[in-house]
Formats: sequence, C-alpha cells, structure tokens
Amino acid sequence: MNRTLYSTTYLLFTGLAIFLLSACKGNADPAAVEDTPSTVTPVQVTGITDSTMQETIELSAVSAYLEKSFVKANINGYVSAANVRTGEQVGRGQLLFSLLTKEARSIGNAVNKLDPGFKFSGVSAIRADAAGVVVQVNHQKGDYVQDGEAMATISNRNSLVFLLDLPYALNQIITQNKVLSVLLPDGTSLPGTVSGTMPAVDSLAQTQRYIIKVNASKDIPEGLIAKIKLTKLSHPSAQVVAKSAVLSNETEDEFWIMKLINDSTAVKVNVKKGIESDRLIEILNPRLNKNDRIISSGNYGLADTAKVKIQK
Repeated sequence: MNRTLYSTTYLLFTGLAIFLLSACKGNADPAAVEDTPSTVTPVQVTGITDSTMQETIELSAVSAYLEKSFVKANINGYVSAANVRTGEQVGRGQLLFSLLTKEARSIGNAVNKLDPGFKFSGVSAIRADAAGVVVQVNHQKGDYVQDGEAMATISNRNSLVFLLDLPYALNQIITQNKVLSVLLPDGTSLPGTVSGTMPAVDSLAQTQRYIIKVNASKDIPEGLIAKIKLTKLSHPSAQVVAKSAVLSNETEDEFWIMKLINDSTAVKVNVKKGIESDRLIEILNPRLNKNDRIISSGNYGLADTAKVKIQK
C-alpha cells in the first residue's frame, strides 16, 4: 500500500511540473526569442572622378644678385660730395660722388685767378656704370681715397636669381620642370626657369647648385629663402577618390575601400594606391566605375558585407 501511495504521489508531482513548464513557455515574450537584428552603420558616400595627379618635392632656394658693379675712384683725392645712400636705386650715368684732388684742395682757386683761361678745378665726377640698387657705400664726404679704391657696390636689378641646391640623386627631374613656381614667404608666387647650373657638387651634402631666373615686379632682397616645387611624377588621367575613403592596416602595406553593392550593403575591395595629395588618392587597381558609390565617412572598422544606411 505504501508503494502504491508513493507511485501516485510521484506521478502527481511530475504532472504538476510539466504543467508549470508549459504555462511558463506559453506566457514567454515572443520578442525575447527572436534573433537580435544586425547593426546598421550610418555612412556617407562619394564617387570616383578623373583628375591630374602630381607627385612633387619642395626645396628651398635663396635669392641672389649675380651681377654687381663696383664704383671706384679714378683719382687720388678727397670726397667733396656723396650723392648716394645704401638701398637707393640709381640709374646708369647718375652722379654718385665728386672727388677733389689734394692739390686743388691745397691751392683752391688761386690758379684760375692767375690765369682765367686755364680753367683748373681739380674736381672729378664718379658716375654709375649700370642701373641697380646700392647695397654698400664705403666712403662719405670728407674721406680721402686712392685711385682704384672701391667707393660703393651696386647690384644689377635685372640679375636677380634664386639659387637652388638640388640633391644630385634628383638631377634628372629638373629637366622635366620647364617652368617652376617660386613661392615667397609673403605668399607671392613667381614663375621661374632654369638658366644654368654650377659645374661642381658639394662634397658633403652631395647637392648641385642650379640658377633659377625670375621676373620680379617688385624689389626682392638678397638672401630671401623661397620654396620651389619640382614635379617628380604626373598622371594626367588618374582615377581618384577622397582620401578619407581609403583605409589601411596598421603596417600600411594593405589598402582597401568599402563599396556599396546596393543601398544597404557594403563590401571590402582591396586597392593599390598611387599618387596622393592633401585631399585625394589615386587608385591604380582595380579600375572602378564612375557610378560606384564609395563610403567616405563611417567606414572605419566596417566588416565585409556590412549593413549600412546612407545619410544625406
């Protein structure tokens, strides 16, 4: 009898447990058992365009005046007048100095009083041989000078050049740059051309000096440092994309873009990049279609076949 009672009790508890489990399962929230929806990333897209891409190198060049004329005394005597100052522009034939011989200074006008027809003055005029800017004045009024002594230095304004020290390893690219852009510190850009080169290489720096001729509409001081860009490579019809659209691994030996195959799915496309600028990167391979949509924002960390949503 006890065994019968035990069996009956066991069956009752088993049935009750099954009933409770069925009730809990029936009352479960259907949303809890559904699959979690995949993450959708908001992105912005750009396209492929054709553009001329250039790889350039920027070097420094220093301004200099190649032609300088030295104003020299033609007699022994005293400077009776100095009509020139440093930094002044002078013209060809302009009077710069007047010299008075030692004899004329000693006897004054006595000779002319004795013989008015002699017309002795003892004054010699020193004039500029060429137009330019006075960069140095060596003597002032009252100084005594000897014949042949330098009195001033004039730089020929038309002889302004920029001296470019180019690494010898890059000397082949100078022939590809017929016209150069010389950028001054104040933002002024001057067109320049290579007019010559020095037949020697600096033994330490291994650079060769090139002479860049420019046409300046304003006075440029000597020793001014300017920037010159030389084009190393030029691709006139390159397919380019925004720089933000190209991703890379940590070692930067693999590059890819995320391309939309429809309005909601992006796939990873490995690319080989070429020339790059501040905003654009050239895609060498593969050849893309101009209608392709490339993710330019929100692409970081996206996996292949990622779900996306295009933002306007």
